[in-house]
Amino acid sequence: MERVEAVVIGAGQAGLCMSYHLSRLGIEHLVLERARIAERWRSERWDSLVFQFPNWMLRLPGFAYEGPRPDDFMPRDGIVEFLEEYARRTMPPVRCGVRVTGLYQSPSGHLRVEADSLSLEALHVVVATGPYQRPIVPALSQSLPAATWQITANCYTRAQQLPPGAVLVVGSGGSGWQIAEDLVRNGRRVYLSVGRHLRVPRRYRGQDFGWWQEALGTADQVVGNVPRSMPPPLLTGIDGGHDADLRDLQRRGATLLGSLGAVEGTRLRFVSDLEENLAKGDAGFEHFCRSVDAHVQRHHLAAPRAPAAPQATGPMERAVQPGVIDLAATGITSIIWAVGYQPDFGWIHCAPFNTHGHPVHSRGLSPTPGLYFLGLPRLHKVKSAFLWGVGEDAAYLASHILDRRRGV
Repeated sequence: MERVEAVVIGAGQAGLCMSYHLSRLGIEHLVLERARIAERWRSERWDSLVFQFPNWMLRLPGFAYEGPRPDDFMPRDGIVEFLEEYARRTMPPVRCGVRVTGLYQSPSGHLRVEADSLSLEALHVVVATGPYQRPIVPALSQSLPAATWQITANCYTRAQQLPPGAVLVVGSGGSGWQIAEDLVRNGRRVYLSVGRHLRVPRRYRGQDFGWWQEALGTADQVVGNVPRSMPPPLLTGIDGGHDADLRDLQRRGATLLGSLGAVEGTRLRFVSDLEENLAKGDAGFEHFCRSVDAHVQRHHLAAPRAPAAPQATGPMERAVQPGVIDLAATGITSIIWAVGYQPDFGWIHCAPFNTHGHPVHSRGLSPTPGLYFLGLPRLHKVKSAFLWGVGEDAAYLASHILDRRRGV
């Protein structure tokens, strides 16, 4: 059995950041990756995806965007190249094509990593497999007609992969909104089932949303101070970045619906909560603008005032909240499930998990000695799963591993 001081599982942004800090502290380690570096960016994102934050926010420990267009938005393939360049510069000890199948505690008290082709024993293991593990597919999907084509958001690549006909996108978070917009831009008839969401301005008072998020300190909020029910903001970098406005998507031809409640043969029944969900999204938009205005005034910043403070657009222009629609009558042939993800840690046999399958931890530290988690949503702060935020958590875990080595 091969022995190593530390093993990092996953070579996305979290795993690469972890390797950087372990190397900086002189801690021997290996990074195991099931496929290729940044695999989910390569194979589980649609072709037209553009990073949600401007290029100047592309930063990892010891490396940041250096190009001539800091205020532009990087396409998906550019993000892959950015992470590949980071790996070339930091030279992490990555073994690609190694799928970890089990993690156990050995009789010696160390951790045993089992993979398809090897067994490792380590004093420390960092699980950095990312936040997007197993897409959620509601049970009611099984009641849909067999002829209805169904995929999850991580399998969507482009409009042309779908069969002819209208498309129903279920879920109005970041993926659902952006996929719906991509379909509308490609001339498809789109129905969007709207749930909880947070609408924010792409730019306000001369700065990008990301700039204000850092200035206000909202990304640095510790998770205990953030309501669990607060969804992430809707953002897009398409066309240089613009507001993610669901009502504007409706004006461009999409039909907005409430939450999907039931499937009855070819008939889909929707909850009458569309206006309520839109109103809650608008409230977040207005709260953000008020927070910026207060921050500008409090710190006497030279931020230009908008000609008119952004407001929620008016009521829907036509009835878009039918209680029931028929797949045949509307021509819907495809459904894209974009309702989120759930953890997939069934291969870990030496750590406690809650009833929802999430690991029990404190700032990434598992109760199991030597086991750590990194890159999960709101692991410690709001920014914990962001490309530009995960490095801080990686530094903390690396320092803890060093202290543990020293017996502190």
